Amino acid sequence: MSIRKATSNDYPDIMRVWESSVLATHHFLAQADFELFKSIIPTQVLPVLELYVMGDRHIAGVLGVADGNLEMLFIEEGSRGAGYGKQLVRFAIDELNVLRVDVNEQNAQAVGFYKKMGFVQTGRSDVDGMGRPYPLLHLQYVAGD
Repeated sequence: MSIRKATSNDYPDIMRVWESSVLATHHFLAQADFELFKSIIPTQVLPVLELYVMGDRHIAGVLGVADGNLEMLFIEEGSRGAGYGKQLVRFAIDELNVLRVDVNEQNAQAVGFYKKMGFVQTGRSDVDGMGRPYPLLHLQYVAGD
């Protein structure tokens, strides 16, 4: 599948992928926080990220980066396990020089994925970027496969 730079016209599909992925992987997220994030991401998060989407006619994954950080990586639930996340991370590292990512500590699958991709933990925060009680692990890329 191809990777291309996203535009604001892709926001509805990006949000579809985000919602599908979060519902499948973020079981720790309170419903009120899910609704809050869903309401602010299109207007406050997506416009400030460099966004890429994976898919030709159907977007199956989304990547968002800023300042050398991987800020967003979501694969729609029905496409998980197909290697799209790995392709997007390799693209981020190789083409965009992305070397850091923060990942929810409670999302063990994502933590394992990033470690398998060559990231190591360099720190931890007790709360997320909005001060919510979702601990973050700070990871740095050191080697790849």
